[in-house]
Amino acid sequence: MIEPVIGRYLRLDLETRPHRVYFEETGQGVPLLLLHTAGSDGRQWRHLMNDAAVTSRFRCIAFDMPWHGKSSPPEGWQGGEYRLTTAAYTGMALAVSSALGLDRPVVMGCSIGGRIVLDLAADHADAVRAVVGLQSSAFVAPYYDTEWLHHPHTQGGEVCAAVVSGLIAPTAPDADRWETLWHYMQGGPGVFRGDLHFYKGEGDLRPKLARIDTARCPVALLTGEYDYSCRPEDTLATAAAIPGAEAVIMPGLGHFPMSEDYAALRPHLLPVLERFAALP
Repeated sequence: MIEPVIGRYLRLDLETRPHRVYFEETGQGVPLLLLHTAGSDGRQWRHLMNDAAVTSRFRCIAFDMPWHGKSSPPEGWQGGEYRLTTAAYTGMALAVSSALGLDRPVVMGCSIGGRIVLDLAADHADAVRAVVGLQSSAFVAPYYDTEWLHHPHTQGGEVCAAVVSGLIAPTAPDADRWETLWHYMQGGPGVFRGDLHFYKGEGDLRPKLARIDTARCPVALLTGEYDYSCRPEDTLATAAAIPGAEAVIMPGLGHFPMSEDYAALRPHLLPVLERFAALP
């Protein structure tokens, strides 16, 4: 059987440098832009992109950030170090949306993607219809030494997978658990560490939360109970700082709900998407 998901490349400039960005899309209707987690890529969304309940209402687009998956680093990458920043991440999401002609998409991201949607809601509400943050909080305190994620004494991919393995719920289907970890084993050298520069350092969005107007840009935050990176209390504190934001703590799920156990995520996500599809 051939899946309806189609993959293509988009050429655009990001921070004045030319890039070739890989994206996959399927479905029709309201644009839904999907942002993957740190150190992984758009394959994490494959279950959602094959869900007719979603694709019948949404044009779903998942892109691999530069340095991730099938999106190579820009020319001359070997001369520097990859470090993701808030400005670069927000600019990237907006540039992809603009290049693909998306009219005020719903933007949904997980982990670092769940963080950056808060920046979009705060500073770019006119460019998005609504945001969904999976495993989303405005700040996560560092709880391990990221230097080991790119170190000559370790096998980078296996270490990255080991670091995130405990973030997957113990009830996750075994095949989905290992597929999620495989994506981390395939990451480029130093990429996971570079993403965490944003997630655990530069990208503290707590000062911006008061600027979010949920009447202009509705916010829904869905977090799994087993996540000790973005903890349930972190998500609840973030939602409490955004008047009108919705927060749900999902039983039986961890840090990667869309890839580790989409069937368990689905009952929480579909009602949110149904409401957002009806927005003007």
